[in-house]
Amino acid sequence: MILIKAKTALALGLLNLIRVFVYQLGIKTGINKVKTITSEVDTGDFFDAYVDPTVSYPCNQQWTDQHTYFGHSHCDLSIPNWHQSCLNSALAPSDKPWYLIGDFNDQLGDIKGVWEASRFDWLIGFAQQAKCGDEIAQAKLNTWLIDWVSNNPPYKGVNWKCGQEASIRVMHLALAAFLLKQTHNTSQALLSLVKAHLKRISPTILYAIAQDNNHGTSEAAALYIGGSWLSLNGDADGEKWQKQGLKWLENRAHSLIENDGSFSQYSVTYHRVMLDTYSLAEVWRKNHNLAEFSSRLYLKLKAATDWLFYFTDSKSGDAPNLGANDGARLIPLTATGYRDFRLCVQLASALFLDKSAYKGDGDFNIPLKWLNIEKPYEYITAKESKDFDNGGYAFLINDNAQLYLNYPKFKFRPSQCDALHIDFWIGGGNIFRDGGTFSYNAGQKYIDYYGGVKSHNTVEFDGHDQMPRLSRFLLGNWLKTSVKKALTVEGDKQTFTAGYRDQFGCEHTRTINLKPNVFTVRDTLSGFNDKAIIRLRLTPANWQLIDNSLTSELCTIRFSADIVIKRIELVTGFESRYYYQESEIPVLELEIHEPGIITTEINF
Repeated sequence: MILIKAKTALALGLLNLIRVFVYQLGIKTGINKVKTITSEVDTGDFFDAYVDPTVSYPCNQQWTDQHTYFGHSHCDLSIPNWHQSCLNSALAPSDKPWYLIGDFNDQLGDIKGVWEASRFDWLIGFAQQAKCGDEIAQAKLNTWLIDWVSNNPPYKGVNWKCGQEASIRVMHLALAAFLLKQTHNTSQALLSLVKAHLKRISPTILYAIAQDNNHGTSEAAALYIGGSWLSLNGDADGEKWQKQGLKWLENRAHSLIENDGSFSQYSVTYHRVMLDTYSLAEVWRKNHNLAEFSSRLYLKLKAATDWLFYFTDSKSGDAPNLGANDGARLIPLTATGYRDFRLCVQLASALFLDKSAYKGDGDFNIPLKWLNIEKPYEYITAKESKDFDNGGYAFLINDNAQLYLNYPKFKFRPSQCDALHIDFWIGGGNIFRDGGTFSYNAGQKYIDYYGGVKSHNTVEFDGHDQMPRLSRFLLGNWLKTSVKKALTVEGDKQTFTAGYRDQFGCEHTRTINLKPNVFTVRDTLSGFNDKAIIRLRLTPANWQLIDNSLTSELCTIRFSADIVIKRIELVTGFESRYYYQESEIPVLELEIHEPGIITTEINF
């Protein structure tokens, strides 16, 4: 295990390890100035009454007479308790400096339950309603902000603990000010609140950078937006933060976004967070006549936009539940479902491709209206089968179906054991599906299940995971693709092959073949001692298993093998499409006890 940890540490990067060490040492010894900063937030209303012409665009009503957390709403007219978890009602410490509060607390449970209300999603909805002439929303906007500041003095309590959480607040404060046309004549109370946040974010940004994930992009965007905002209002300190943010916005795009558009976190949800972050930064830049970003950054964002376009179903707006999913969503300008990714794609397409991703007048156009962006007349070229070789995703599509195959190309740390997982879609419906995440702190059994091989449409060898879990957010012995045959398209037949060999010598090679009404999977399995189990995690439907055939109104699935199939059974599994929400799904398990080839044929 020591060797595995050492190998994994080197894979994370020596510079990143040094950044984390310096951060932890600085916090412990007090060398890092974040422990000595002080701020006073001015009293008074944060936003002035909106006096410009009102609009009649659809507003996000998710916080009107209710609270909405992680995509789910419940009736509540009160101001949130900013220190109470929306997940289990536990109370977080509110009187301690943030750096004295532990990262994980068994009594509190998942800290994200406390952070959710303090991301200020409600602020955007209230600002929209105020711009439509709703005076009650205007009053609530200020009342809630005043209450938040009163109960979250800098820098005490868990809501100051995370630089990314502070950054999301800055971005949403800036978006609200943009909507209400108050970015140049900003109140002193609001400017002082923004400055208090930037003073918290700046000293610890290298820790965020060391994570090689969207913490760095979020904090860079907050510094860039917030710093330029202060400068626009005559605060000389703003320039240094703007420059710091710009530096890391450029750096993160270059380092974390691959040439094929894949993002470092191997997650559709986190890809959206990253892309929305850059979209908001670009909207802010353009509307305040700031210098353009580099051509290299725009090239990466074009690729990242194209990637999410491919991974988003145009009919439903849904996307494969690939990778970690913590319920995050920025720029909440609509009340559309959390799992509708089209809004992000349409906005980024207009900004970075000067094209529209989707036709018609759907809700995916609402953000364009609120952000004063004209919908482009030209459209993105229709999807075609493609190998995202940098990130490790094969995408196959025809007129009737589309599918995704993950294969291991881990330049960055993987978060789940999902090698050779298949996501299969018919007519906008996710037939073979990923389990999701559920929670980062609900107990080891949840972390092991949702982050493990059992939660994916692939193979489990001898009861062990594809990669050992070293900690809550870290896997070891990162898999590498040992077999790969290029994607081929011959007439109406498309084929792709990839495979790996794990630390125990277990080998899995998967060939997928897509024709107009038939999808075939050929799994070659060897190297295991006891057993191998293939799983298909199915959409809820009336599935009937008879001998080696599984049927429903959606498709028929037949299984065959060149060796004896010891067990084929429909069992109950679980999935989490929304953070901290869990539901049962049917799972097909096929078990063998000797090396062989299993063929799965899906007719639809």
